[in-house]
Amino acid sequence: MSYEQARDELVAVVARLESGAESLEESLALWERGEALAARCQQWLDGARDRLAAARGGGSDDAPHDDGTDQA
Repeated sequence: MSYEQARDELVAVVARLESGAESLEESLALWERGEALAARCQQWLDGARDRLAAARGGGSDDAPHDDGTDQA
């Protein structure tokens, strides 16, 4: 599944959950699907970050921390 497909499906899952029209059982299933899709999207983003770092000639040590600061 591509990043775009996972993202689009995740958006649809969130919209269904926000509507509140689903049963508890269906809401739990949707939540689990959303978690899986979010993890897949994160894998794609992490891979892209690693590829960019490699293309710049540095390892992931050159990437900013999650809080936006550099490691140095």
